[in-house]
Amino acid sequence: MFDFSGTKFGAMLDMLTDRCATMCLLVNLSLLYPSYTLLFQLSMSLDIASHWLHLHSSILKGSDSHKTIDLSGNPVLRLYYTSRPVLFLMCAGNELFYCMLYLLYFTEGPAVALGPLGAVGIFRLIFWVSCPISLVKSGISLLHLVTASCNMAALDCAERAKKK
Repeated sequence: MFDFSGTKFGAMLDMLTDRCATMCLLVNLSLLYPSYTLLFQLSMSLDIASHWLHLHSSILKGSDSHKTIDLSGNPVLRLYYTSRPVLFLMCAGNELFYCMLYLLYFTEGPAVALGPLGAVGIFRLIFWVSCPISLVKSGISLLHLVTASCNMAALDCAERAKKK
């Protein structure tokens, strides 16, 4: 058995499996909720583009991992990559949001009493709790895209300056 942990190939496999799994779920959601297809497509595009460019720029900069970032850089990305609980919450919350959308197409799930507010299905409750996390995760992906684009532009400028 091969141990890919801590390798560039392992980082690429991790990134690919995460992106592909989310994309497959979003394609199915597009079939179930056709009026939201454009939003699902935008989510897929942002997820793939931001993570790919972030990983690519990290490799070109010589980083050991896409999770190794300049600690003087963006404070949001610093927190995202240096705090395992934050990273887990963002990733799990985002996936839960999409999984609950899938389940809600079929059922609300078991009812949960919310005191004077009445009862709500557990899948709907998890959906509403995970919704803001998913929105923040999309914001982080957008931040990834902007930061990685700036990094790529800086690398291009440095490369051109060497040629002069």
